Formats: sequence, structure tokens, C-alpha cells
Amino acid sequence: MSDAAPSRLDLLNQWAAERHGLSAQALDLRLAAGDASFRRYYRLQLPNGTTRMLMDATPPQEDSRPFVAIARRWAAAGLSVPALHGVDLSRGFLELDDLGDTPLQHCFSSETDAATLTWHEQAMALIHELQNRAGPDELPPYDADLLGRELDLFPEWCLGEWLDMETPPGWPALREALIASALAQPVVTVHRDYDAMNLMVQDDALHLIDFQDAVAGPLSYDLVSLLRGRYCRFDADRFAIWVEAFRQRARNDGRLSSRVDAETFLAQAQAMAAQRSLKVLGIFCRLTLRDAKSGYLARLPHFLAHLEDSLAELEGHNGIKGWLVETLRPALMTRLGDSP
Repeated sequence: MSDAAPSRLDLLNQWAAERHGLSAQALDLRLAAGDASFRRYYRLQLPNGTTRMLMDATPPQEDSRPFVAIARRWAAAGLSVPALHGVDLSRGFLELDDLGDTPLQHCFSSETDAATLTWHEQAMALIHELQNRAGPDELPPYDADLLGRELDLFPEWCLGEWLDMETPPGWPALREALIASALAQPVVTVHRDYDAMNLMVQDDALHLIDFQDAVAGPLSYDLVSLLRGRYCRFDADRFAIWVEAFRQRARNDGRLSSRVDAETFLAQAQAMAAQRSLKVLGIFCRLTLRDAKSGYLARLPHFLAHLEDSLAELEGHNGIKGWLVETLRPALMTRLGDSP
């Protein structure tokens, strides 16, 4: 008999079997997805044909308590989140609804395709529901310290660790301006990774997943996460139209003061999008270098384009804008060409 410790998959299989009063051999458990963290997802098929999703979030690398608490609060608020069927926080195992295999990006075609635009509008409508139904009071604050730590990922990991470049002279002023703009916005519930990959499509409805990092933060954050996300790059006119529609809805709902005009809110959204793009550039380099995750470097030019689009619409920071085009983009593309 082997003395080897059982694997995480063996433990998860045993946990699910005990929950359903079955032998471990009676279960059909297959890997469904992994993500940038230490979480893994398995689809459980029960003998009666029911399927569930099992989350394996290994302690202490992953703390599932925020996910569980938020799932319960948001479900009570009538939001479309997966139901919790089983929770074992000590071992990091959760049993959830199976929402299928169709994240929202699978419904996208080109940026001008009618169906792509309609799905984005449906996703924006869900942001309004999230902000109106789920209060931010019990969430950690998206404060200046957190905004700054996220921004600092860019010079540390993208410039320093990956490109071996110095931080440009205009960085401190840009960093301060982006934080100030974010803090000037009303505080609402922020999913914090409201990208298409975290919206599951089932029966033509959208369902929220991966919300464990939700915070109390700026009104426009989830909006720009969606519109300047991984899969589409919309032109300036389309972006502005959607931001203005969002402003009007938020003003009508009372989330945004009527004194915030279209120009001001659009500038805040552009600044918020720049903050997020800088953060993502840093995170993707960290995932590659520190965590040995693959596939993230190929997305860097896309988010650099988002950053360029955002900063182009903001006043000032001309030094940084020129540096992006003349120095950072050539260095990044050269480094990508040299990467295995």
C-alpha cells in the first residue's frame, strides 16, 4: 500500500461522494477550467444526470470566505449568481450551480457586429442591477492605497522585471491624477473583474462569477472593465456613447449627482480605464514571471492600445503619451518577439 498523501482531486472526489451518499467510484468528475489564481473548477456529473460545478480553492493560497459571503448577499439581493450547494471552507471546497460552458466572449464577433453590441448592452444593464441592488457597505474599500498598489504593478513588473526599463519622469504625476479621479467618483459595489470571461451565458441570460475580489469603489470601474476588456477594442465614439448612456441611467437612479456633466464623467471613465490598463499590464507580466502562467504576454499589446486610447482623451500627461508611442510600444513589441 502506498503511503503517498491523497491528491487534491482525490480529496475533492471523496468530499463530493460523501455529500451525495455515493461511492467515489460512482462520480464522474472532470476538469472544467482553471484561472489565474490557485482555483480549479471541476464538473460533477451525478448518476441522476444532474451536474454541478466544484471549486477547488487550495488554502492557504486561496480564501473562499469572501466568495461565499458575497454569493449569499448577492443572491439575497436577487442577482444572478451561482447557488451554493455545499461549502467546506477549511478544505477549500465549494459545490455550485453548473452555469455551462459559454462565457460571454464566446458570443462576440467583431466590434461592429450587432450581436456583440447587444451583448455588451445587456452586460451594462447587469452592472446597473449590481450597483442598485447590492450595497457596498460590507465590502473592503477601493481606497487610495489599493489603487496605488495596483498602479505600482506596472513599473514593478512590466517595466522593471519584464522590460528592464526605467519608470518615465511623468509617472508620479499620472499616478496621482488617476487615483484622485477614481476617488472623486461615487462609491458603489464593484465586481473588480467585470470582463466577459466572468459573465456566463445560460438561457440567454448573464450570470456573475469570480466576484470574490469585489470592493466598494468607483462608479465607472466595472463599466470600463467591460468596455476596455480582453476581447474588444471599441472606437472613441462608441465608447463615449455607452459612457454617456451609463451616466444618464446612474443619474436617474440616484447613484450619480446631476451636477456631474457628460464631459466630466467621460474624463473620469477614461482615467479609470487607464488605471485598469496599467494594472493589467503589470499583472499579466507578474503572472508570467512569478507564477509561470502562460498566454498572458500575448495580450499585452491589446491592453497597451487600451491605455493609449484612454490617455489620448485626457488633458495633459503629454510626456507619458509620447513615451508610450516612442519608447514603450517598440520595447514591448521587441521583447515579445524575443520571448519563447
